[in-house]
Amino acid sequence: MIDERPFSLEGRRAVVTGGARGLGLGMAKALAAAGAAVAVVARTATTVEQAIAEIGPKAVGIPFDVAGAAPMAELVDAAEAQLDGSVDIVLHAAGIQHREPAEMFNRDAWQRVLDVNLTAPFFLSQEIGRRQLEAGRAGSHIFVGSLTSHISVRDVVGYTASKSGIYGVLRNLSLEWSGRGIRANGIGPGYIQTEMTKALFDDTNRAQKILDRIPMGRYGTPEDMGGLAVFLASDASAYITGQLIMVDGGWSAS
Repeated sequence: MIDERPFSLEGRRAVVTGGARGLGLGMAKALAAAGAAVAVVARTATTVEQAIAEIGPKAVGIPFDVAGAAPMAELVDAAEAQLDGSVDIVLHAAGIQHREPAEMFNRDAWQRVLDVNLTAPFFLSQEIGRRQLEAGRAGSHIFVGSLTSHISVRDVVGYTASKSGIYGVLRNLSLEWSGRGIRANGIGPGYIQTEMTKALFDDTNRAQKILDRIPMGRYGTPEDMGGLAVFLASDASAYITGQLIMVDGGWSAS
């Protein structure tokens, strides 16, 4: 029988890290609009509460530092309790940036970038995936890559390392888990205007050079990520796994 609503997420439960602002908030809104119950994860209670107010009644909030000392089991336990059931979808949108020339790149900053952008997503997916595998449940794990998953950008060597690593993680999880019902894919944002990229866009000369290369003639927005997030979370993408799909206005093809 053909599924007449392949993009519907009704009855699904999702965890979105970094879901209180920027790309994470834009994608959390899209998942909720498609019917999913969404647990928004961010470091501070205030930002979590603000995000829930924006997303609406489908959202619950969990203040939690994904790169902190608390085990991921605590986060997943809290999500299952607030969502009243097991997690079907995890979307790893938490991310940080540090800009510094490679020869000067600070060791502590390097470690923090990798902890947030690479280590935390893997271990959260590991915890959720382990529970899904033990219960024989399907799942969709969605990672957030970057243009730097494929190319190099000046002064962000830690970010480039983390986003290159994310592409490797999602491929490996797909290899190991997709035959047991768990898909792993990634979204690769191009140049999106968010708080994290403010310093870049404040450099008007550099920002204009970037814009000149984007075939669509505009920068992206967090809302531009929502459709792909819903697609990868839903049954509409049931035969897609191990892929990092770029959402960059054509930048990487230009």
